[in-house]
This record gives sequence, structure tokens and C-alpha cells, in this order.
Amino acid sequence: MRKTLIGSQLRQLRRLNRQSQAEMAARLGISPAYVNLLENNQRSLSVQVLMALTEAYGVDWRHLVRDDEAGLLPDLRAASRDPMFAGTPPDLTELRAALDHAPRLAEMFLTLYKNHRATLDRFARIGGSADLPELLATSPETAIHDFFRNRGNHFPDLETLAETIRATLAGDPDDLYAALKARLSLTHGLRVQVRRLHDMPDTLRLFDREAGLVALSEALDHPNRLFQLAHVLALVEGEAALDTHLREAGLANDTGRERLRVELANYLAAALLMPYAQVLELAERTGYDIDRLSAGFGVTFEQVCHRLTTLQREGARGVPFFFLRVDKAGNVTKRFNATPFTLAEQGGACPVWRIHDAFRAPGVIIPQFVELPDGGQFFTLSRTTDRPVFSQKTQDRRLVVTLGCARSHAGRLVYAKPFDQAREDLCAPIGINCHLCPREGCSQRAHQPLIVHLPVDANRRGNTRYES
Repeated sequence: MRKTLIGSQLRQLRRLNRQSQAEMAARLGISPAYVNLLENNQRSLSVQVLMALTEAYGVDWRHLVRDDEAGLLPDLRAASRDPMFAGTPPDLTELRAALDHAPRLAEMFLTLYKNHRATLDRFARIGGSADLPELLATSPETAIHDFFRNRGNHFPDLETLAETIRATLAGDPDDLYAALKARLSLTHGLRVQVRRLHDMPDTLRLFDREAGLVALSEALDHPNRLFQLAHVLALVEGEAALDTHLREAGLANDTGRERLRVELANYLAAALLMPYAQVLELAERTGYDIDRLSAGFGVTFEQVCHRLTTLQREGARGVPFFFLRVDKAGNVTKRFNATPFTLAEQGGACPVWRIHDAFRAPGVIIPQFVELPDGGQFFTLSRTTDRPVFSQKTQDRRLVVTLGCARSHAGRLVYAKPFDQAREDLCAPIGINCHLCPREGCSQRAHQPLIVHLPVDANRRGNTRYES
């Protein structure tokens, strides 16, 4: 027979009565050390202590010694064996320990798991015949995003490598293009050619290592030609470092690995063009004025935004930013994060968030304070960025990039200066997207949320049909 352990129940009872362990011990006529042992399930409950508890606190002894294991243990065991959890599942001893020492946490885990399964079932019904293992699988895009985020979007070894390479390239930013061409040619035997559009109708940059060729489209402007050469140099001279990180990531398919290689090479290229210390110094001096940074390093607005998310060096940290890029249809085409902000993966960003307003004012930075449903508050900047135009069909190929930080850092940004940050209504209430947002009474709601049920009253029309 298992011993009767009541650690969590006893702790909850003591907290409800706002007592210390010493005060409970005095009321029960036992030592504080014994109360501590009982709460940590290092002693089983005796009949004498059980009677003292019922007399001193007027509780039903059956509530103290109830055994929920018969119902919870099988559920907990089944949930822990779900294919979504990789690795060896916990054994019965571990599961019983969880129920003994943290039963409320175990119950909350089971509630969360059941809601997860219910949400998957709803997705399956919405999408017809959905393959649940496919739904559970992590996409390469998500895996890459998580890989960067888990490292604070900062890679010290790539920063060091970029500084080493940059030190060998003489000259100011204006001289970098010629210096990169010379480095690729003299060190690696790679000739750089700018080709006409009819020779490369669907390609902006082609790196053919076997042929010793880097071909750039004439559709690329100078900053983007510069970045593409830096990217190729990153692929060549950073190959060993990139391979190390690829092994760390452990992505399952070739497509994901190549995508990650591209993003890591982009990181190294940005670090090469925008040296860490110089970028941080100018950013802090100008209040993170993105246009000033763009002009100072001869790069694009988007490239500066991307670089600012990586300034997380120990002892010399910049503002922690997240970066999001969306197209006119709301699809997320790139995202990086060094903040607690939850970024949408599949698009459909909240219409209250002024990301899409930027398309109506090309080239204008749109600042906004926002608040997520969990109470997190952020300051965001959104502006259009143009893609290369090389035909009538490729005109107006704009995207919007958004840069954001926690509200607590907004005072360091020049863009937040015009706002009265003491206002209680400063932040616009947003969600990730309508399917996942629990907010009620939102005039912009387009869908019934998957995670909560909003009642509908046929006799009343609110801001939307989902508001009763």
C-alpha cells in the first residue's frame, strides 16, 4: 500500500489561512520541521496529524487524503506518450512524483494538452481530411525561427569571424564593393559579373562555385549588390562555422538545412557590412534612427532592421528587437525575434496592428504602441521596403518590415519621443490573428476564435457578428 502523502494539499491549506509553517505547527502541536517534511512529501500522514488537521481547520479528512491518481495517472501517462513529445517518455515513478509533488501543475498540463488536441480536431474539421502527424510536425520555417530565438538571435562566433574578415578589407563603406570583388577574385578565384536582364530573367544572384562565377542581375541596386557579394563571401569563408550551426540545429530535411544556411550566411554578411561596435555606437547616439544607420553604412532600411535584432552581445547589448516582414496579402515572409513578443507564423496579422497601413503610405515609418492579450506591451515601427524592379510585371513589389521592442525600451528610440507615454490608452489592443485571439468586442474580428467560444445572440448585432 502506498503511503498517504498530502504535501500539496497541506501547503494550499496553510496558504489559504495565511500562516507560516511555524504558525501551522503551533496550531497542530507538532514541530515546524515536521510540517516542512509533510509539505515536501518526505513524511507520510499519520492518523494523529490527520485528526489534528480536521479539528484545527474544520476540513473534511476525505478532501485531504483523496487519491486522484486512479484518474489522473492514466491520463498523464497517455499524454506523455503523444508523438509530439520527442525522446523517452517519463516512467511511472516520475509521473507519480509529479502527482505527489505538483498535482495542480499536472492537472494544468492535462488541461492544456486536452485543449491542444481539441484545437487539432477543429483544424482537421475545418480543413477536411487533415493529417494529424503533419499538423504536429514542426515546419522548417518554425524550426529556423526557434533556432535563432533560442540563441537570442546572436551568434558570437559569426560576429568574431565577420570582424576578422572586415579588418582585412581596407577602406570606407564606399570602397567595400571593390574590396569584396577583389577578395573573391584573388583569394577564391571567383570572378564577379553584372549581367543583363535578358541573360538572367528570373535570377538576381547566381553563385556557381565550380565555374568560379558570381553573377549579379543589373536589377539590383548598389546596396543589394554589396550585400549579395558579402553573402557569397560568407558562404565561402564561413563554411565551417555555418556547418557547425547546421549540425547544432539538427533539421530533418535538406530544404530546411539549406534555408538555415542562407539565413546564417545573411547574418554573417550583415555583420560584415555593419560591424557590431560601430552599429551599436551610432544606434545609441541617434536614438536608433534607422535612416541614419542606413546612410552611415550604405545599406538598405530592411538590412538595418534585421541587423538591429542581433545586437545582443554580452556586456554590450542593444535594444532587444523583433523583426517581421509581410507581403500585401499578409503572408509572413521573414521573422526574427529577441523579445517575448509572439510572432505570427502563417500570416493573418491583427488588423488593429498598423502593419498593413504602411502599404498606404510607402516609405513612411508608422509607429504604434500595442498590447497583446497576455498584457505584454510593445512599441513597433512599420515601413515599406521595395523589391528589385526589372519589368512591368514586377512593379509595386512592396513588402512591409516591422521592428518592435518591449515598451520598457521605447524611451531609447527617437520614434517614441512624440508620444505621451503616461497615457493609459496609449496601447492598441491587438492579437496574433483572429483565430488565436481571445479578445471580445473587437470591431475588427473576422473569425470565431479556435481557443475560446464567443456566444452569438440572434437578437443583437454588435460590432461584429461574433459579439453578442
